[in-house]
Amino acid sequence: MNELAWGTNTDLNDNQFYNRVEDIKFMSDLLRSSQYGTSPSILITGIRGVGKSALMKRIQKKFRDENYLVVYIDLSASDAYQKDEFTKESFIELIYDQIIDECGKSGITTADKKIEKYIKTHDVALREIVNVKGYPVPFLWTEKNYKKLANFVMDLPQYLYDEYKKDINGVFLFFDEFQIIKELGDDLNDFLWYMRSYIQKQNNVSYVFSGSMSVKDSLIEKIAGSNGAFGGRILTIEIKPFSHETTRNYLNEKAEYLKFTDEGFDQFYDCTKGVPFYINVFGNLLPKNIPLDSESVKENFIKFLPILATHFSNSWFRLNLQQQKILTTLLDGPLNKSGIAKKLNVTSGAIGRSLNTLLDNGLVEMENMQYYVPNSVFRAWLKNEYKMKGVYPFKSI
Repeated sequence: MNELAWGTNTDLNDNQFYNRVEDIKFMSDLLRSSQYGTSPSILITGIRGVGKSALMKRIQKKFRDENYLVVYIDLSASDAYQKDEFTKESFIELIYDQIIDECGKSGITTADKKIEKYIKTHDVALREIVNVKGYPVPFLWTEKNYKKLANFVMDLPQYLYDEYKKDINGVFLFFDEFQIIKELGDDLNDFLWYMRSYIQKQNNVSYVFSGSMSVKDSLIEKIAGSNGAFGGRILTIEIKPFSHETTRNYLNEKAEYLKFTDEGFDQFYDCTKGVPFYINVFGNLLPKNIPLDSESVKENFIKFLPILATHFSNSWFRLNLQQQKILTTLLDGPLNKSGIAKKLNVTSGAIGRSLNTLLDNGLVEMENMQYYVPNSVFRAWLKNEYKMKGVYPFKSI
């Protein structure tokens, strides 16, 4: 039975996954070279909802079946990030935990690694000797040593390959939602360079970084720019939305019950911009087996905007008032920094921090010194809220 996956589902079955044949082949050919000691590092970029996670999981499954040790690390699922306590220490711990977990699933014995980790990542010393029922008992103190921990974890993938190369063809580490690493703040650049120092000397280990980052994201420059930590040593691959033709073929194959007129389909594509998340969610919400012309698609798009824009509405309500007001000033078109400040009746310096936060969160982008809101669904949701209520939703109830 043909079906559209829901946008929140990234573990797609064979029937749900569609297209990306060239992307899969290109990345697979690159990664497969790791068994010959020429391991590439890859940065996958693309807007939120374009299908990066689903693509990565497809590739991961492929290589697990080909006897590679594949470690999947989702930064957004880490306990430290969820508690707003994301640090370089917690990131290193996350990498270690996921390596150990994947080794267990792959049948690689790792009990000795856990013991070795403790010894290598803790400073141990004799605190005191006390008398307990006539016997001298030594008491030890331990203190975690981050440097030893980090060095051990970053060395571990190559060590595992060297130890088990008769059983595995290579080791791949996939980092999803990598944009979260921006939470490291002042430690970010140093940490990226630290990672590079280990990655560049590993011959049978490949690293794949993916996140909701457009090609204009400042993190891209820090990672892959000419002066970035991995500049010249990482391949950047942008996953693009479906074309008009691909979207039509996809819906014809997976959702033949959607009966678009030609104008109706054009309107559907204009609403979704070819982004698989919006295509799938909107396609699942549209009425089935009735004619869908341009007007009915528009009406349904407005009706389901709160669902389509859930991620952005959640992000909106986490912003402060100044950040929200900056976004509303950009709904009618791009503005430079002084133009935004003038509309808000403040100085340009007063909005610098807020603009940086919006840039880091991907809610605004900048081109030719002009700031703009890149996501059409987000813009449509805010405009519709104002149209319906006469005011933007600056406060949640």
